[in-house]
Amino acid sequence: MSAWSRRAFLGGAAAVVALPWLESLRGARADGAPPVRLLYWFLPNGIHMPAWTPTTEGEGWALSPILSPLAAHQGELTVLSGLTNLGGFDPSRPGDHARGTAAFLTCEVPQFEGVHAGVSVDQIAAQVRGSETPFPSLQLGVDGSSNAGVCDSGYACSYSNNISWAGPATPLPKQTDPQIVFDRLFAGFDAGLTEAQRERRARYRTSVLDLVKDDANRLGARVANADRHRLNEYLEGIRQLEQRLQSGALRACEAPARPAPGLDVQAHIDVMSELTAIALRCDLTRYVTFMLGNGGSNRNYSFIGASGAHHEVSHHQDLPENLDKLTTIGAWEMERFAVLLDHLRAIPEGDGTLLDHTLALVSSDISDGNRHNHDDMPVLLAGRGGGAVSPGRHLRADGAPIADLYLTMLQAAGVPAEGFGLDGTAPMGGLR
Repeated sequence: MSAWSRRAFLGGAAAVVALPWLESLRGARADGAPPVRLLYWFLPNGIHMPAWTPTTEGEGWALSPILSPLAAHQGELTVLSGLTNLGGFDPSRPGDHARGTAAFLTCEVPQFEGVHAGVSVDQIAAQVRGSETPFPSLQLGVDGSSNAGVCDSGYACSYSNNISWAGPATPLPKQTDPQIVFDRLFAGFDAGLTEAQRERRARYRTSVLDLVKDDANRLGARVANADRHRLNEYLEGIRQLEQRLQSGALRACEAPARPAPGLDVQAHIDVMSELTAIALRCDLTRYVTFMLGNGGSNRNYSFIGASGAHHEVSHHQDLPENLDKLTTIGAWEMERFAVLLDHLRAIPEGDGTLLDHTLALVSSDISDGNRHNHDDMPVLLAGRGGGAVSPGRHLRADGAPIADLYLTMLQAAGVPAEGFGLDGTAPMGGLR
């Protein structure tokens, strides 16, 4: 660990600018490449699998109706069909949404009485490498709710409302208020500026870099040559962005404008994606979980033309009307995921982009809403993980445990693990 604090910032009289990832200040890989970030996106109630699964395999796979909003990122995606999560299975009782949500990242069967699940894959990584960043991990989402009581067929609400588990009995509640997330990430940055101060700074074109020039010079004299060059490029890039900036957030480590209150669900998700990308860009954290809804979510998607409670619609009974609604909902969910990928791909880092040094996984608590099955799960992986994955393919791995995929992700992040969950025994092959 460098003698420099991982919380080092360039401070000035009116603002603070967080540093980008630098080898001298952050935990680089042995080859000097940027660290690998891990993201996990949870979608409730499964997916309409015929509209999700590509009809062709290998490279050049054909976009399915639900995945079509990701066309701009197709070359950065790996679709994995046929994976199984044994943690969700229990033929002796109902409650597949609760079990599947609790098992989403733990790959363990949650205990019916009381609260006992497993340690989630994001927390395996955070417990090993989380000390390298100000926040070991972030838990984000849209729907807040209490963990008290029971929620699904007698299972504890903790199972339906959380996907991140620091220990078998320790769920990590997600933060659902974008303003609170902003304040937590950027306290002491621009978050304290009033609107009048922001307008005054813009009106007089006062550069943040001018306010921190002395600190930048002192820092530049103490870091390695390679980092000094990177720091200079970064500062110049910020200056150029500020000169072009008319409104909105800087695509760098200066804190963006604080999110507005009362966002609708679409804006809420998109703002969380922006905050996620900035947090990763500034190396505030490397491991993020996001719940687009709680397990068994009953959100009504009438605002996109798919009326009715989502959970009830997911019990489609093969009715064309319900299947059409599920396809519409799934495509909208992928539109939201595309916004996150847009942010990650727009941030240059190392020899590529932040997306190149990230693995972002999308999946659900179940596969088909009617069957409540936990095999042939919908699984999408975005990014290259610093070379751990060669994307742009649709791969079939019928019957393989998703736990093996999680081992691959841990290995890419430099986290040693010999096994994971009920059936994870080795990193998944064929992904490079």
